[in-house]
Amino acid sequence: MSTEKSKMTPIVKLLDDSSNNLYVKREDFIPYSFGGNKARKAYYFFEEIDNGGYDYVMTYGSSHSNHCRVIANMAAARGIPCLIIGPTEVSETTYNSILMEVFGAKIITVPVEEVHDTIEKELQRLRSEGYNPYFIQGGGHGNLGTRAYVDCYDEIIRFEQQENLHFDYIFFASGTGTTHAGLVCGQLLAGDDRNIVGISIGRKNPRGRDVVLDSIRDYLSEEKRDFSEEEIQEKTVFLDDYISDGYGKSDEAVTEIIKKQMILNGMPLDSTYTGKAFYGMKEYIKAKGLQNKNILFIHTGGTPLFFDDLNMIGGK
Repeated sequence: MSTEKSKMTPIVKLLDDSSNNLYVKREDFIPYSFGGNKARKAYYFFEEIDNGGYDYVMTYGSSHSNHCRVIANMAAARGIPCLIIGPTEVSETTYNSILMEVFGAKIITVPVEEVHDTIEKELQRLRSEGYNPYFIQGGGHGNLGTRAYVDCYDEIIRFEQQENLHFDYIFFASGTGTTHAGLVCGQLLAGDDRNIVGISIGRKNPRGRDVVLDSIRDYLSEEKRDFSEEEIQEKTVFLDDYISDGYGKSDEAVTEIIKKQMILNGMPLDSTYTGKAFYGMKEYIKAKGLQNKNILFIHTGGTPLFFDDLNMIGGK
């Protein structure tokens, strides 16, 4: 599979009741397993798997995880077994977890404090059984994941050039950090002046922002590109104001915005990731009094989770 399959997802203008020009980049249109940012990243991981003679894939994530769904799908397509380590704290049945089972992934759930040791134990077991396992960090964390969103940022620039347009703000769901890091790295490398705002879907400051910063530094170091710490800090905006009760938890305001966007724009959002980020973006716009701005929301995927939310929004 080529990374070219994930290139140039569409950017479309949304119907919106504000005075701003609101656009969305439909990463959920990446043509693999309901798309999303995790599909864009997975192409890079599976290039390494295909070229490295790996015969077992292992990763970490919850039952809500778009990442785990996509990894399980790509592994199944190759006939490679896949093992997912998940936290018991977020292990309820979702359409993503059902798809993981359809793809034949083996799922082990343990308390979150036991995750690290379980991963190490399982990797050791697989190697002792003669496998050559490839481990992918949760959410596709690491420089390959960051690179995927440097690519995405380059696509945004090409769209702006084609349309003679400049986005003043870019918003998206910020989770494990490499989507956020890739966009900031893309901005730094391009020398652009705009506001990139990550809406946290679970992590609080300072930890959530520090993870993004570490990913930015790691990627720029690997690319041998130097930027001042002051510039990196200035470009990294990570908001934890809209996480509700944490990862996988939401509230009625997010549910309402999911319903509204489906009706108004035919766009599925979900309460774990994109719905929470879209709500946070709209609240930020109101709080800052933004008007007559060109604003881009990056839809990072999660269509199966939208159907989990139908029970909450249906009939209201």
